[in-house]
Order: sequence, then structure tokens, then C-alpha cells
Amino acid sequence: MSGGRTNGTWVIWLTLMIALLLSIAPMPFSAGLGRPLWLAMVISYWAIALPHRGAMVAAFVCSLMLDVLSGTLLGQNGLPLLLVTFLVLSLQQRLRMFPLMQQSLVLMVILGIGQLVQLWLNTLTGNRPPTLLFLVPVPVSALLWPWLFMALHWMRRRFNVY
Repeated sequence: MSGGRTNGTWVIWLTLMIALLLSIAPMPFSAGLGRPLWLAMVISYWAIALPHRGAMVAAFVCSLMLDVLSGTLLGQNGLPLLLVTFLVLSLQQRLRMFPLMQQSLVLMVILGIGQLVQLWLNTLTGNRPPTLLFLVPVPVSALLWPWLFMALHWMRRRFNVY
């Protein structure tokens, strides 16, 4: 791109759509148990990097899309994703100062809280999973966070998203 400053909104929405597609992509059952929380991680990155760009609105819109695409009740994915986004936004200044591994640990706690809220909502709707394997995506997401962070940071710098 040119040396000038660009809006870069399309880059943010492109990464969110890719994360949405990765969240619903078909996988074998055993691999699906450890599917990372792609959408929550990408929204968390943009909330940390650009807190003024409307992360809560993006989380709400993407969670409704995820509900429609996955066939769940409208809003069932919204509450956990909005909670994760709110917690990341409230800790945003601290998270920016942490090294990637410490960010990963804090994000693991935040994503764990989101997964427990998701478990509670699933229980209310009668779709409770029989085991706590529901929490396996949390450490998988925490392990992938440094690589996702670096990839999105490179994209942000490459396309001048500020």
C-alpha cells in the first residue's frame, strides 16, 4: 500500500470473517474438542491493539453471525464473547505492557471465564456436555496466542491499520 495512512477497517473485518470461518469449519470429533476459540482471540487482539475501534460492536455482530451459522439460539454465543471482549478492554492497558507469554496466561483465564459462561448457557438450554472437555479449547487457544498475536500484528503494520 502507499505510505499514507489508511483506515484499515477492511483488514479488521477480514480477520474477523476468517476467524468466524475457522470457528465453524467442519472437523473430526476428536480434533473438534480442542478447536481454538478463534473468534474470541481475534477480537481480543483487536481490542488490545485498537481499543477505540469498536471491539464490542464487532463482538456483538460476529457472535450473532456465529449463532446463525452454527444453528444455536440467538445470543448464546454473544454473552460469552461480549464478556471476554469487556474483560480484555478493561485490562487493555495492562495487557499491552505484558510479554506475550504473560498475555497468554491472562487470556487463558479470560477465555476460561467465557467458556464457563458458555457452559452455564448450554446447561440452561439443555445442551450440557457430559464432561469438562468443554474447557480443552482454552489452553489450546492460550498456546496459539503468541503466534496469532504476531501474525495479526504483522498484518496491522503491513496494511497501516491504526
